Amino acid sequence: MSQLQTRPIQLYYWPTPNGWKISIMLEECGLPYEVIPVNIGRGDQFKADFLALSPNNKIPAILDPEGPGGAPLSVFESGAILQYLGRKTGMFYPADERGRVEVDQWLFWQMAGLGPMAGQAHHFRIYAPEKIPYAIERYTREVHRLYGVMNARLADRPFLAGDFSIADIACIGWAKLWERQGQDIKEFPHFAGWLERVLARPAVKRGLALNAEDRTKTDFATDKQAQSVLFGQRPPG
Repeated sequence: MSQLQTRPIQLYYWPTPNGWKISIMLEECGLPYEVIPVNIGRGDQFKADFLALSPNNKIPAILDPEGPGGAPLSVFESGAILQYLGRKTGMFYPADERGRVEVDQWLFWQMAGLGPMAGQAHHFRIYAPEKIPYAIERYTREVHRLYGVMNARLADRPFLAGDFSIADIACIGWAKLWERQGQDIKEFPHFAGWLERVLARPAVKRGLALNAEDRTKTDFATDKQAQSVLFGQRPPG
């Protein structure tokens, strides 16, 4: 770790696959943090104080009171937060350029591919008020393809970039929900082994367990108000 963190990082969070990325990273790095819940089913993400940190009205976000030069720094977007914490601590994000590129390409693969496609699979398979066969098949098949890419990558290495990194942290929250995405894990033995290895890590377990009870407070499959808040968003006024 580059320096001793004396004041806790503020984590604006809800227990979702994107929120888990940062709770896991903070636990893995051993950084002190305090959780500020952002109930995305009740519209907390549209409050002015949160929008000042995350103008895209999405969790997670952090406020580091001991940012560069000792001044506070806020960061939104989960990938950017992972990179920032990796640079800050020197953990799970290589300092050498070749190693960093190896991690970055799989981090951005998750940000641009696995996360959005798995999210759409969840939406059309579980949450959409109308079952649209084309959309269900489209996103279920794309997630299947992505897990095939991941399975091939993991055939000769334990983690996506060789060593455990922020790329694995970015993927685990979505990957562990493979059943909800309509996948058969038996088709992807290397992926299954990776999943077991990552989920066995104590810090990953702690990060996934953070405020887990909040995940049951809202059933987005049946709560019409929550659906309207989450799926009927408009640009901030």
